[in-house]
Amino acid sequence: MSAPRITALTSAEGATDTLSLDYEGRFLRRKRLVTDGGRAFVLDLPEVVSLGPEHGLDHPDGTRIAIRAAPEALLRVTGDLTRLAWHIGNRHTPCQIAEDALFIRHDHVLAGMLRGLGAEVTEVTAPFEPEGGAYGHGRTMGHDHGPDDPHSHSHSHSHSHGHSHD
Repeated sequence: MSAPRITALTSAEGATDTLSLDYEGRFLRRKRLVTDGGRAFVLDLPEVVSLGPEHGLDHPDGTRIAIRAAPEALLRVTGDLTRLAWHIGNRHTPCQIAEDALFIRHDHVLAGMLRGLGAEVTEVTAPFEPEGGAYGHGRTMGHDHGPDDPHSHSHSHSHSHGHSHD
């Protein structure tokens, strides 16, 4: 028997089951998934979305499913947070901002760079819910340097922002 298909998002309000996905897993359009409660289904949305805690899914059996950030390998960064956040943002790295720390996905190269800037970097496992980008609430989608830019994944106009990706 094939899994039921869900083709639209709804609110998470009133959910009685959850779907825990890591940061990359919450960015999708079509995929077979299984809820934390064991309900299998195929999510088949009209376009790619960045699922957040406000989103829900209505399973054909009547269950509402809330989206939840699953724990994953992160780096907890402390120190001069303003300066460190600038360097993280300059590398277009998604970042979760807390009052006393920054959190990024585990990356040994960035960890070394941040330590070199005087940061204390600690490995942790936790849900990752980074700040949304300037062009929408869900993802920092990057920006476009023109039609031949290998780093292009967002809006269609080109612009300069003072640094190179080489």
